Amino acid sequence: MSDVTQATTSTGQGVSLAGDEQPRQESFEIEQDAMGQWLLRLRDGTVHERVVPVRAFPIASPRDGIAIMSREGREILWIDRLDDVPEPQRSRVELALQGREFLPEILCLTGVSSYATPSVWRVKTSRGDTELVLKGEEDIRRLTANTLILSDAHGVQYLIRHLAGMDRHSRKLLDRFL
Repeated sequence: MSDVTQATTSTGQGVSLAGDEQPRQESFEIEQDAMGQWLLRLRDGTVHERVVPVRAFPIASPRDGIAIMSREGREILWIDRLDDVPEPQRSRVELALQGREFLPEILCLTGVSSYATPSVWRVKTSRGDTELVLKGEEDIRRLTANTLILSDAHGVQYLIRHLAGMDRHSRKLLDRFL
């Protein structure tokens, strides 16, 4: 294993095994098997099958605090900062996270069918143009002053990361529902 990172407890920086008390060098490899499942191989040769990376703070701090979890839901490995993990492991962890998460970010509202709910919204997202059905104003949740989560009629969630940074037309449409 060629990738080595400084391991510390989960309050420090780097990568640590769950339960480690002393900082030490720890390396890991994460890779997909033939069935598309993720495998985690630790420096001591231990292999954990069907692992899942999970972000601790997916919206507020998506590059910090990532746990590699066992299929039973136990933390195996903690990554304080994804940017501290060397390539190619960082890219593989990011790929595994993308496979698990689906939270398109709304970049722009191009129109709404009605100012009464339910209404169909036409939006541009980080994953392309789409339409969503907003059942009611309660499906818009404010996380911070500038961050919103919208849930459509099918249960898909959309993120508005920075409301104040959206174009004037989008903000005007959103103001009707907030």
